[in-house]
Amino acid sequence: MADHDDFGAFFFGFLAGGIAGAVVALLFAPQSGEETRRMIKERAIDLQERASDTFEDALADAERATNDALRRAEMVYNEAKARVDAIANRKKVALDVLKEPAAKPKKVVKPAS
Repeated sequence: MADHDDFGAFFFGFLAGGIAGAVVALLFAPQSGEETRRMIKERAIDLQERASDTFEDALADAERATNDALRRAEMVYNEAKARVDAIANRKKVALDVLKEPAAKPKKVVKPAS
């Protein structure tokens, strides 16, 4: 969850920095309006490409994390199932041992009269 929060903060900072850079460039631009518009367009395209790359990287990281979590969950499930099966097997063996003497008829001893 912290990775998600870190990514959100990074992405917000990335966008804010891009916007701030564009504003500063506009305010201090020594070139004509046409040149400034061209430069803004180029920077917007660059910013869009970087944001897209960042998003794709984050998506790939999320996919890897999901696959890792699924693999770990499967391992925990298999281990728990093996333990439950072992306990059930021991219980069955213990019950079989307890039933053996009860299944054999006992000799009835008649008291001497």
